Amino acid sequence: MSNKTAKDVLSYAKEHGTQMVSLRFIDFIGRWRHFAVPLHELSEGIFEEGLGFDGSSIKGWLEIHNSDMLVIPDPNTAVMDPFTQTPTLVLLCNVSDPITKEQYMRDPRNIAARAEKYLKSTGLADTAYFGPEAEFFIFDGVRYSTEPHHMFFEVDSIEGAWNTGREEPGGNLGYKPGFKDGYNAVMPTDAHNDMRDEMCRILGEVGISVERQHHEVATAGQSEIDFRFDTLVKTADNLMWFKYVLKNVAARHGKTVTFMPKPLYGDNGSGMHTHQSLWKGGKPLFAGESYAGMSEMALHYIGGILKHARALAAICNPTNNSYKRLVPGYEAPVNLAYSSRNRSASIRIPMFSASPKAKRLEFRSPDPSCNPYLAFAAQLMAGLDGIENKIDPGDPLDKDIYGLSPEELKDVPKMPGSLEEALDCLKKDHKFLLKGDVFSEDALESWIEQKQKEVDAIRLRPHPMEYQLYYDI
Repeated sequence: MSNKTAKDVLSYAKEHGTQMVSLRFIDFIGRWRHFAVPLHELSEGIFEEGLGFDGSSIKGWLEIHNSDMLVIPDPNTAVMDPFTQTPTLVLLCNVSDPITKEQYMRDPRNIAARAEKYLKSTGLADTAYFGPEAEFFIFDGVRYSTEPHHMFFEVDSIEGAWNTGREEPGGNLGYKPGFKDGYNAVMPTDAHNDMRDEMCRILGEVGISVERQHHEVATAGQSEIDFRFDTLVKTADNLMWFKYVLKNVAARHGKTVTFMPKPLYGDNGSGMHTHQSLWKGGKPLFAGESYAGMSEMALHYIGGILKHARALAAICNPTNNSYKRLVPGYEAPVNLAYSSRNRSASIRIPMFSASPKAKRLEFRSPDPSCNPYLAFAAQLMAGLDGIENKIDPGDPLDKDIYGLSPEELKDVPKMPGSLEEALDCLKKDHKFLLKGDVFSEDALESWIEQKQKEVDAIRLRPHPMEYQLYYDI
């Protein structure tokens, strides 16, 4: 139900026996934060006036001497938490300045809302639909340490291809998907089917319509659950619920879920193929008579994403680990080209249906470590820049990109090879993000500053592989 009022929310809370209210907001990195208040503290006025909190400990936000902020609950987001022992109502919030009451320019949910507002202001379209496919791994456990004198990580899984020889309670039954051999596996090789079914059921309880679930390519529990597309902010909200539900269901089963793009060496990483389309007045705008049944507007949108893809990488692939997945020669799309059906292109035009309503593009480079509010907003702004400037995407590349010779590939642009390179691209190419005050120079500078710290954190530390390569020099 959309367009709920504060009174609707309070009635809903009482009907469900609510005792606590979790007020959630999204930090810069892309994690939910919250504080909880008893239901009697939630008045109708709070939906206008907000509640104060200290923002000084949120990375990339305010300094401690200027840290007071307000959360403004969005009444349309009211959902009961399916995991808390105490009946708890969840409300997603936007963040505002307590003095001016204006939107905080670094709040990712505000940025996403401004992107939707900018879209409408252009007159080109009134709705942008997004549908992400966020892949993930289910592990039995994870251990890691980054002390100055030692460093390691270890993950394990009942499905791990490396566990065919270990002794297990009740006997080792095999049924472990090999490296790159897990796609669409069935039970008992797929050890997590029932758990994913539970995830799907609870996603439905919080209002997310699941379309399918299956085992993904990699060994050790790589999985995918797809949910139905929606508008930009709503889809970002749904993706945050998606991560929350999956992690909590896994924890119930003594397992752990990660959305790291590349947790394992030598096997497939996790991407987040992002489907998107524009509509106006209830009509799809990406269907037409051009290549693959797309409209000229859609091709220009593709042109915008391809032009700005290297800058988008700093937001859509925002971790050092992202670039362990984006490596030439593997399935991850590093070559900036578009195609129908060809899954090795960074932008694919799905051909599952001839219906104009199904016409969309799929940007395959992003990964699920991103902040969805920022990533979807940035992709929309790049696509709109393509439409506004009629950017030609060039010819489609309907060949197996990985089968092309170096000579054939030399003129095909590529995604950055590291987070540092991506940040440099964003520094040079970000004006398209500033239109309509969607992103601000301040927000982008803070983002780059925070991400540069992550670059330095990796660069300054010895890697275990360096000992194997260099210790006995």
